[in-house]
Amino acid sequence: MPAYLHSHQLASRFQALDQFLAEHQALWKPRPFTTLRLGWESQYPELAAHLRQSPLADAEANIAPHGLPAPFPQLAAQAEQLSAIGELPDTGLAPAGHRLDANVPGRKWQQIEAFGRRLGFAQHSGHWLDWCAGKGHLGRRLLQPGQQLTCLEYNPELVAAGQALSDHHHLPATHVQQDVMAAGSSQYLGQDKSVVALHACGELHVHLLRQASQQGCRQLAVAPCCYNRIPGEHYQPLSTAAQHSPLQLTLTDLGLPLNEAVTAGARVRQQRDCSMARRLGFDLLQREQRQCDEYLPTPSLPVAWLSKPYEQYCRELAQLRHLELHGNPDWAALEAAGWQRLAEVRNLERLGNLFRRPLELWLVLDRALFLVEQGYQVRLGTFCDYPLTPRNLLLLAERDR
Repeated sequence: MPAYLHSHQLASRFQALDQFLAEHQALWKPRPFTTLRLGWESQYPELAAHLRQSPLADAEANIAPHGLPAPFPQLAAQAEQLSAIGELPDTGLAPAGHRLDANVPGRKWQQIEAFGRRLGFAQHSGHWLDWCAGKGHLGRRLLQPGQQLTCLEYNPELVAAGQALSDHHHLPATHVQQDVMAAGSSQYLGQDKSVVALHACGELHVHLLRQASQQGCRQLAVAPCCYNRIPGEHYQPLSTAAQHSPLQLTLTDLGLPLNEAVTAGARVRQQRDCSMARRLGFDLLQREQRQCDEYLPTPSLPVAWLSKPYEQYCRELAQLRHLELHGNPDWAALEAAGWQRLAEVRNLERLGNLFRRPLELWLVLDRALFLVEQGYQVRLGTFCDYPLTPRNLLLLAERDR
């Protein structure tokens, strides 16, 4: 079983991942959805042909990689090895108060429980600060006798609902309406605070790491999420090691670790497939109509659009993009071509998807190394199994007063 990582192990793992990702970026940066022919296909024609001829079911089935042409099996093994990371130890958690889990979705409550059981800090936590708290379910679950809780949340309705819940349970909790990105948020951070953030998106948790270390917070527990929700078009590394990396990550690159649907139900997956197939068929149409072999971005569409006849779908989408259609397209053939492209895209994506977890771990290690540079002792591991949430990496950071 792989072990979780300590401060002294972070740099070497980061360098190994950095070399792996940089060396093979031509395989994972291009997107089959937007590019008809990928650059790596001429280098690995046997693998490309195999993936293009595979049915959609193969992509969905997550078939073992050893049966695929080179270099897929070798890359899969290397990616798995570099991504291996163990679970943080279960330090226990006092039983939840009566009906504390009421009105909390089951999956979310399981994540909260798993997160809370991994917060093994050396020093006693006297005051929890729940960052981007929502209704404060996480903070309330962590509260033990003698402790206090502050919840910061931007949405006033969630703040009010959270305060009502805390008052109902007679808990020493203060819910504050606060834009955590605004300057005023730093006043709530300090040496007496143990800060927790479960799936605060992108820049929200990056800003926390910067502010909490600057304000002297002695304990941090952060499970990152949505790495692509950042200002600007390119990733700004936090640590010295990442700043010296040859990798230049775009918003599209940062979305790669999120390109999965582990928790989606069958109906949602079916709608997603139908939407993608229709868009891919429209993409073939717009390339022909514009006489331009280039992807044309299209807006998000309501689910109701999936029930429109395909001709109507394409004509109305063309209107949205101010694209005038000429001639008499074969709509049935175009729709069928979209589904065929979906199978090709999904299977071609299997190669890039090998790099999802390595890239995510690279990003979280950047955050971990930054905290080490700020004087923290850091542990990095998982807090729950992958099916409960793919975003299951947890940073624990602690430093003396």
